[in-house]
Amino acid sequence: MSRVGKVPIQIPENVTVNLKNGKVVVEGPLGKLEQEVRREIKIEIKNGKIFVSRKKESKLAKSLHGLTRTLIANMVEGVTKGFSKVLELHGTGYRAKLEEGRLVLAVGFSHPVVVKPLEGIEFKLKGEKVIIVSGIAKWLVGNTAAAIRAIKKPEPYKGKGIRYKGEVVRHKPGKAAKVGVGEAKYE
Repeated sequence: MSRVGKVPIQIPENVTVNLKNGKVVVEGPLGKLEQEVRREIKIEIKNGKIFVSRKKESKLAKSLHGLTRTLIANMVEGVTKGFSKVLELHGTGYRAKLEEGRLVLAVGFSHPVVVKPLEGIEFKLKGEKVIIVSGIAKWLVGNTAAAIRAIKKPEPYKGKGIRYKGEVVRHKPGKAAKVGVGEAKYE
């Protein structure tokens, strides 16, 4: 049985949770999120807590049990606190700026790269080298941060590129010069 799925989710005072037509709707001070729930999963709201259980003991229901509980818990946390990911730019001349809510990146290409935020996503900057992606949907924040990182992934030789804060890039040694190559011997 799912250990994660058994744990009830505490509903904070400023959050409302409703079940409508197979969807869980969570509203809080930061916004509103919806999530469809598969028919193999049963959701109940009792005494300010959300209980997630499964209707059948099939393999699919077991795999969805913990997942559904975690998705709903992330929704509750998202509408109360929100989520954010921090990205860092490493490289000479690499910088970011905000123009009309859009992120403009100069990361070694011949042109600036413009990233438009999706609905529910906000970009903030700390200086020119640190980008903060924030929003209420955890999956959307993660996908947006991953898309920005994919623009210029950190390369293993010099470490230049866009990386998550705290990400360690393992450096590879460059090609070693061989002694005596290219020298002509005349006798």
